[in-house]
Order: sequence, then C-alpha cells, then structure tokens
Amino acid sequence: MSFLSFFKGQRGEYLVALQFVLFFVFILTPTWNPLATPGLLETLAPARWTALALFGSVGLVLGGLGSMHIKEYLTPLPYPVDHNQLVQHGVYAWVRHPLYASQLFAALGWTLFTLSLPHLALLAIGFLFFDYKAGKEEGWLTERHPDYQDYAQRVSKFIPWIY
Repeated sequence: MSFLSFFKGQRGEYLVALQFVLFFVFILTPTWNPLATPGLLETLAPARWTALALFGSVGLVLGGLGSMHIKEYLTPLPYPVDHNQLVQHGVYAWVRHPLYASQLFAALGWTLFTLSLPHLALLAIGFLFFDYKAGKEEGWLTERHPDYQDYAQRVSKFIPWIY
C-alpha cells in the first residue's frame, strides 16, 4: 500500500481510523445516568456483574477465535489481503464478523454494567458503524469469492442465529 493510497482511503483506511476514534471515545466517556442511584446500582450489582462477565467473555471468545482462524489473513483494513481465502469454519461458521462482534459484545457488557446512557448511545453508533464497515468488507469479499453470497445467507453477521 502506498502512502498516497492511504489518503485516498481505497482499502478502508478511513474506517480503521474512525474505528480507533470510536474505541477511544467509548473508553474515555464518563458514565452517566441520572436514574442510576447508588441504591439501584447496589441492588442490581449481581445482574450487572453477570452481564459484564457474560458479554465480556463472549467478546473475548469471539475475538480470540476470530483472530486465530484468520491469522494469516488478518489485517486492520476491511479490504481483504491479496492471498486471502474465504474462512467458513470455527467461529466463522457462527458469525461472519467475529472481530467486530467481539467489540460490540464487550461494549454491551460495559454498558449494562455501568447503566451509562452515553455508553448506550455510543454502543448504538458503534453497531451502525460496524454494520456499515462489514457491508463494505462484504462487497470486496463478494468480488473475490463467488461463494460469499451463499455463505452470507447461511451465517449471521454479528449475533449467531439472530443478526
């Protein structure tokens, strides 16, 4: 990739930059919810910790297995590397974009744990962003792999058996 092509964004470079911005904004955003009183937070603590552990674990599993199954094709860009193969086994038999889904599940866990309204809004923005980024990536994968459409019909995008 040349220096000039980065500034043209032909392989999704702007999407990667925006993803990092969203990630850091999510991390640095303070929690806020005027309805989440200390008493309510204490009462809901077991459910909040369970949600954090459950969705955080799902995020770690999806991210770890997703990285492991495409290790030689892994790139931060949504544009597939030249030597890529269509991976349909392992976690990729459950969801087409486990690395994106892992970030969404982890963010959901944090949002449910903190009951933070700004984080809920950022989670919604993150979902829309990853849905768009996955769509761009799927366009490129469809050009390269004629059987991608069949795979997309069989396997959910982010949430197994749901979406």
